[in-house]
Amino acid sequence: MLKLRSGRTLYYGKGDVLSYRTYAAPLTVRSIPESPYKGDTNVIFAHNIKFSVSSEALLTSFTEGDNKQVVATDSMKNFILRQTANYEGCTTEGLLAFISERFFDRYPHIDAIEISADRLPFSSVTVGEGGGWSDSQLVFRRSHNEHASAALKWVRSNAGIQLAQHESSLSHIQLIKVSGSSFYGFIRDEYTTLPESYDRPLFIFLDIFWTYADAADAFDSERGHYVASEQVHDIAHTVFHKNNTPSIQYLIYQIGHRILTSFPQLAEVRFESNNRTWETIVEPLDPNSAGVYTEPRPPYGFQGFTLSRDDLTEGNEGQ
Repeated sequence: MLKLRSGRTLYYGKGDVLSYRTYAAPLTVRSIPESPYKGDTNVIFAHNIKFSVSSEALLTSFTEGDNKQVVATDSMKNFILRQTANYEGCTTEGLLAFISERFFDRYPHIDAIEISADRLPFSSVTVGEGGGWSDSQLVFRRSHNEHASAALKWVRSNAGIQLAQHESSLSHIQLIKVSGSSFYGFIRDEYTTLPESYDRPLFIFLDIFWTYADAADAFDSERGHYVASEQVHDIAHTVFHKNNTPSIQYLIYQIGHRILTSFPQLAEVRFESNNRTWETIVEPLDPNSAGVYTEPRPPYGFQGFTLSRDDLTEGNEGQ
């Protein structure tokens, strides 16, 4: 939330700025054992952008109806779309930094900017050519699965333009593991009706957020330290697959450890998760037998957790 130096909240901006850029610079990332992902052609570089500004100079537009210093939100939309064409990089974070820098240059009375974007994922369709199959670089389909996001906050001070906050994320992950999860040993008292489970299907909704020790690693892929969301979700998949877990809390702890271990350029990783585990209708006889389940009742459990590099102490690393 943007505030004036006086502490007063003051901001306005534009949301749902849908930008479909074609042929951005290709992205190449360092490979990791948990993921086959090595980069993106960025033939379609699409985002839903939200942009807001704050300034002492804008106070009278609220208190007196004086619009002399107001940049219309329609102008903001046009600025964002046109500057997207000028961006020569390949990352969402870099695009947001570029737009912010250009906006500060164009409107020197603006004191602060918050900008965020959801990457709108498109994947190549598979086509048959020459007796084989390949990914088309002309035809893509819109994906409505998990998506990457980024958020930045910039402030202008006597020292110049400074980055106050940054965070990258992967949202709307939905994963079901049919066996290999449990939940038992919790407090049992007069309020407890939940039975203990020693092997259950576990269905989770998961959002993962990460910050860099040096935010410039997110803006410039040529530094070789950019963390791709595709690799983050592959780590989550691998950890969920390989490990038997006694709770969602322990699962996200393990995922966080693996992410920080794989990417030493990250300062922190945090999680927001929901437990959406199905209710059992027909209990399977063994882990490979048929079971029948249905959606759980509306109240759901949720978890939040943050890991920093301090959690990677000797003898305390996630397995």
